[in-house]
Amino acid sequence: MSEKIENRIVLITGAAGGIGRATVSLFVERGWRVIGVDRQSFGEDFPVEGLFIQADISEPAQLEGIYEKTRAYTGQLNAVIHNAALQIAKPLIETTAEEWDAVMASNLRSVFLGAKLAYPLLKAAGGGAIVNVSSVHAVATSANIAAYAASKGGLLALTRAMAIEFAPDNIRVNAILPGAVDTPMLRAGLNRGHVGGETIYDRLENLARKTVNGRIGKPEEIAHAIYFLADDTQSSFMTGQALIVDGGATARLSTE
Repeated sequence: MSEKIENRIVLITGAAGGIGRATVSLFVERGWRVIGVDRQSFGEDFPVEGLFIQADISEPAQLEGIYEKTRAYTGQLNAVIHNAALQIAKPLIETTAEEWDAVMASNLRSVFLGAKLAYPLLKAAGGGAIVNVSSVHAVATSANIAAYAASKGGLLALTRAMAIEFAPDNIRVNAILPGAVDTPMLRAGLNRGHVGGETIYDRLENLARKTVNGRIGKPEEIAHAIYFLADDTQSSFMTGQALIVDGGATARLSTE
């Protein structure tokens, strides 16, 4: 039976994406109220007891607006999941300064500013958790994705810094590093040519073979790992850590 503790509230960015939707569903299943944020519409099936805010977290003014609406909805937050991300798949020498800045604004600056805005609401709850969704590209990467990899690597350093500064207020901060998960972002990224195959299905199959588990992850599997880090009843002695969920991909030597 799923444990349910009523009245806990979580804010999830990137809520309309593959991992985001799975995370929204899991938190609702566990009895949380969810505030979802995404630049795309979620559709009509967002939880009726929650709040969906359509906005772009890469824009500081819009991020301020998100938290204005959040404060009008609730006086506290128990968890914040920074899941929204932008991936630009291009060779480094072809990446423009504007594209680099756009990735950093979405993937790194938004977490810095979002944490500042979320901090008073987490503190008002007596503490809570921040989960930053990084990527295995923070520790092992591939060609033509430099801006994304750099942003996710920076997110690990930011996670550690936030964990140290927020610990006195009982706010834990951890990062999760998903590997290959079947999402629209993954499928779009396979077009950059690092995995062989004429069709998207061939590329997915070839990518799956590269993991120790021999398959690609499901968004629901990442959602469960996020929930573990967010829930104080499960990970209360963890902060400043990076949890890799990648089917064993980073465990294997590339020369094997």
